[in-house]
Amino acid sequence: MGRTGHTKEVGWMKATAQRFAVRSAVRIAVGVTAATLVAGVAGCGGPGGDPGKEGAPGAGKQAPPKVAPRLIGDGSTAFTGVQPRQPKPQRLKPGQRPPQFVVFSWDGAGEDSQKLFSHFRSVGRKYGVAMTYFLSGVYLLPEEKAELYLPPQHDAGRSDIGFNDVEGIRDTVRELRAAWQEGNEVGTHFNGHFCGADGGVGTWSVEEWKSEISQAKSFVKNWRTNSGLRAEAPLPFDYDKELIGARTPCLEGRKNFVRAASELGFRYDTSGVNDQVWPERDNGLWDLSMQLVPFPGHSYETLSMDYNFMINQSGTVHGEPALHRLWGDQMRDGLVRAFDRAYHGNRAPLIIGNHFESWNGGTYMRAVEETIATVCVRRDVRCVSFRQLADWLDAQDPRVLGKLRTLEVGERPPGGWPAFLAERPAAVAGRATGDSAQRDVPRVIAPAEPG
Repeated sequence: MGRTGHTKEVGWMKATAQRFAVRSAVRIAVGVTAATLVAGVAGCGGPGGDPGKEGAPGAGKQAPPKVAPRLIGDGSTAFTGVQPRQPKPQRLKPGQRPPQFVVFSWDGAGEDSQKLFSHFRSVGRKYGVAMTYFLSGVYLLPEEKAELYLPPQHDAGRSDIGFNDVEGIRDTVRELRAAWQEGNEVGTHFNGHFCGADGGVGTWSVEEWKSEISQAKSFVKNWRTNSGLRAEAPLPFDYDKELIGARTPCLEGRKNFVRAASELGFRYDTSGVNDQVWPERDNGLWDLSMQLVPFPGHSYETLSMDYNFMINQSGTVHGEPALHRLWGDQMRDGLVRAFDRAYHGNRAPLIIGNHFESWNGGTYMRAVEETIATVCVRRDVRCVSFRQLADWLDAQDPRVLGKLRTLEVGERPPGGWPAFLAERPAAVAGRATGDSAQRDVPRVIAPAEPG
């Protein structure tokens, strides 16, 4: 989201929003499963989130010992020891109510003139929240080196979101460095952000996905050489080990991406569409898909992402100014309602995706910040990164997770949590799908998100 690439991206998004506006009113029939929906979509710790209480990011652990940086490759990255502020996952005890997890994540994370990356880092520190930042690799590649990018099915140097300039790279690296040191996760949103039938990521093979992933890593591991910023401090992590999850552009191409990611040792994916239910594995990866959430004022739901609220409200990034506040309140209230039905119901993790963009006057950025301020201070709530959620899921008894998956959206456990999880259950089947899992809420999902 650098100074060079940003203008191109905004222009592309305007056209995308207009192209998809007429499709945003297409209802998804009741009872359609999440697997079918994918084809139609594009698009803190302990009680109160107190950093001083058990389970909060960085809580309950001493700061890891400082390690002299060991430079990797050209010095763009370095091993600096265990990441600070990581909670130690605890297995649920018999009868214990699960915590309410919430994940706030950002697609195409980069610092530009809007300074939204640095702003939400500050928000995270204020509320003791860890987040996941999905970096677009081309944001660490200067325009004059664009030919180094060899996108699948496209000419060398092609990117639908542009590239960056030296100052944009300097600013983005500064934010990535600090974000990781504060306990946040750095994932990937890949590189050129190609969508649609003409060479978009949905048409890529497993091997083409592997090439894209390799190049995304390369741009992170060689940003000092490519930008000439050799005097800048390295990123404080080994990206080959740090990178364990992703969200695909426009939520397309998930099937082959998951196959490639599984072979490369990734641990989760968040490119699908699902209801607010407990996650399970897909090809060895935790399926931490985007979710359908209430859309206040409507009888249908939309995806838990700023872009999808925007596309359903205005169909453009510059809608009627008089409606900006209403739209922001609508997104905030929808996310809070989604939180409440999980918090008072099945306690399934709530997954929220965003972009560092000022669409409709920045109303969605306000909505996200107000949502954080509302939910992350609640009792038993953990606002965490995807990595931290995956760590917690890995620590649980699979039989317990299997039983949690039998709970439908907003469903309270029969007999209460102490009875529902009183003893280690026998192996249970996954939750019902298809006709047996029909809900009384039709859904509308905006098409692929752009950033």
